[in-house]
Amino acid sequence: MGVTKMGETPKGTLFTISAPSGAGKTSLVRALLDQDDNTQVSVSFTTRAMRPGELDGRDYHFIDKNRFDDMLANTEFLEHAKVFTNYYGTSQAWVDAALARGKDVILEIDWQGAAQIRGLLPETEGIFILPPSRGCLQERLRGRGQDDEAVIEERMQEAKNEMSHFIDAQWLIINDDFEQALIELKSIVLAQRLKAYSQQQKYGSLLVDLLSWATILSTILCLTLFLFTLG
Repeated sequence: MGVTKMGETPKGTLFTISAPSGAGKTSLVRALLDQDDNTQVSVSFTTRAMRPGELDGRDYHFIDKNRFDDMLANTEFLEHAKVFTNYYGTSQAWVDAALARGKDVILEIDWQGAAQIRGLLPETEGIFILPPSRGCLQERLRGRGQDDEAVIEERMQEAKNEMSHFIDAQWLIINDDFEQALIELKSIVLAQRLKAYSQQQKYGSLLVDLLSWATILSTILCLTLFLFTLG
């Protein structure tokens, strides 16, 4: 974590959120953003096709493989990964700028990307979201109506490997009840902001003032006790 002078806006926290496909990660993040103006989600670049209801620039930056390779060659990605047959990458410049403004940044990435981020930025907070059961996960994938049975089966097989990496994260949420899971996600973000280091940067002037008074009162008390012993 970079050095920040007391009273200045502290640097934001970088969160990675990972989950198997269908666990509700994207819905939870969108709900969090609706309620928290100081949190932003990094919009990844991807080579996969746009799904019904998605918007370019909101859900992902949809690009072709040639442009992805160019960005990779120019070291524009903080992390990148291949998931199934598609490629995903996170913009280094965008993340750095948002954190410097004091914004908390969420990266919705798979466990491979999260591992890359931890290697580069050890202060990153990792969150993993799991479904309440494999059956529930399968039902959610079918309920989206976006994939055929072959793709769903492939995603279920991949989910076994994905879910085994929950142990790598600092925080774990079981998305059984959406509202409860959202409360837990908000609590994680808030807990990070209330850590002493962040509070020290945010309330520097107040702390200096409080400690100054504490020093004065301590001096008066010591002097009073000294005079009392003389009497």
